[in-house]
Amino acid sequence: MIKVADYIINTLAERGIDKMFVVYGAANGDLIDAFTRTAATQYVAVMHEQAGGFAAEAYAKVKGIPGVAIATSGPGGMNLLTSMGNCFYDSVPCVFLTGQINSRFLRPDPSIRQIGFQETDIVAMAAPVTKYAKMILNPEDVRFELEKALWMCQEGRPGPVLLDIPLNVQKAMVDAKQLTGFEPPAAMSFDLTVVDQQIARLISDLQQAERPVILVGGGVRLADAQDDVRALGRRLNVPCFPTWNALDVISSDYENYGGRVGTYGGAGRNFGIQNSDLLLSIGSRISGRITGGNVQSFARQAKKYLVEIDPAMVQRKFQQVPFDVNILCDAKAFTQRLLIALDRRSKPLPDFSAWTGRVMEWKRRYDPVRPEFFAQRERVHPYAFMRRLSEKMGATDVLVGDCGGNIVVSNHAFETKYGQRNLTNNGNSPMGFSFAGAMGAWFADPTRQVVCTIGDGGFNMNPQELQTFVNYGVKVKTFILNNHIYGITKAYQETNFQGRAEACGPKGYHPPDFLKIVQAYGIKTVAIGNHAEMDAKIDEVLRFDGPVVCDVDMHEFHTYEPRIFGWKTPIEDMYPYLPREEFRANMVIEPAEGWMNPEYPDVVRRDGQSQP
Repeated sequence: MIKVADYIINTLAERGIDKMFVVYGAANGDLIDAFTRTAATQYVAVMHEQAGGFAAEAYAKVKGIPGVAIATSGPGGMNLLTSMGNCFYDSVPCVFLTGQINSRFLRPDPSIRQIGFQETDIVAMAAPVTKYAKMILNPEDVRFELEKALWMCQEGRPGPVLLDIPLNVQKAMVDAKQLTGFEPPAAMSFDLTVVDQQIARLISDLQQAERPVILVGGGVRLADAQDDVRALGRRLNVPCFPTWNALDVISSDYENYGGRVGTYGGAGRNFGIQNSDLLLSIGSRISGRITGGNVQSFARQAKKYLVEIDPAMVQRKFQQVPFDVNILCDAKAFTQRLLIALDRRSKPLPDFSAWTGRVMEWKRRYDPVRPEFFAQRERVHPYAFMRRLSEKMGATDVLVGDCGGNIVVSNHAFETKYGQRNLTNNGNSPMGFSFAGAMGAWFADPTRQVVCTIGDGGFNMNPQELQTFVNYGVKVKTFILNNHIYGITKAYQETNFQGRAEACGPKGYHPPDFLKIVQAYGIKTVAIGNHAEMDAKIDEVLRFDGPVVCDVDMHEFHTYEPRIFGWKTPIEDMYPYLPREEFRANMVIEPAEGWMNPEYPDVVRRDGQSQP
């Protein structure tokens, strides 16, 4: 006989999950106590449930197995909802466990608000942001429900699951040999005959194409297809563009890396993807962060192929950008079958090297990190800082970035090396993710150096985890990109509200002295105030054998460029605008209507003149 709580923890440990992130409460006490009876796994006692969920997400991303976060009932479970949303939107396999009050005290009907202390219907709350959410009321169901949850979180398009377990169920004794297991349905299968027909059609279209490109999304890594996709780009010799979830798949040192795309498109200013005549998207849902609001202008003269594992996303009625050919298939299976079909082909494909060379020239010419940024004398230019950090980080390091302006800077300026991991949460994008996420990444593999970049706004969200760093010796290196304002918000207000900067700083927001806070926890601190000391102090931080927090003074910087202005401009025409003759010379296709007179932000034009 075994206690249900022990059965759950032991089963998770058998799946290789060696760390689980917890905050103790009476309603999950038996689950936490179960760790005392196994050496196969350990809990990490974090300071806040949200941070535990963020850590579990990054743990899953680095380790390649489900992460686990455990909370108590009521507010404990509710504090995990943001973390569940993170994993749901970014397709991360995580198991969330919540304790629940004794089942005899559960409300008998939704018309009754509450009976038991800290009773909350967390299952109903979590349902929209989980693949599966269930309260276990019968102890004999524990094997079935746990196996089902573990299968669900990894099957098809991965995502989070929730099991809510009342106290009396946790305490119940069961005979493990008599428990009924979950029999998974047949694994998701794809009609490979149809896929092969679509591959043949793609190859035929490639034969006629002049400017093909590949867009690579986060689904490629979820399918473990990164090496296959890189091989495909080489085989076709075409430009490859990563989404923000795939910056460590099509890394900056990849020979066919064509730059970055989207509303904050970096190197290349989106000219490559927008001028294409054939677009193959693998593992990306093509979000508004890529297309901008002028959706119909995205790759508008390209024949578009989409490879996607989610059956909903291959339905044209659900697509913001309607694709011409929608291929329902795992990214790895598709890419391998395409490579085989190309090898069997007797007729060679066209030589795309001239087109690829032009895209590479756009990438070189339009680097967001300009030489004059390094010449700044007072304070630190974030683009210069991030480029230098990328040059100094090693080929196996992990970078965990936050949201807002600092992640735009990172994705504009940080150049990845293949073998690194570049993590953030893009779909939900909560402030404060990276500090707790970096902790989870470090626990997933303490042999790798983990670096956290975060804005001052984000650092304010989860600083309590400094104590977890102390308690467990977490050797994360944290750089606060401190511009003393909510930078991305201030830029938004300048675009949309005539520069009225409400509640984003200096009015309505002002960060504390972070170094004093960090020092109170007994953690090493470093400050970078200008470029003269930047290199030496980055080296100092990266060399330090332990946790360290570095405050980088970027006072009031909020110029995240290039970017599209507003939500109407096609993504190839980015602000600050190129001279119109230069822009036109870069367009192979016809520019969109109105290109001669683009709109400017409300505050000032680029030339300093007020926009009439």
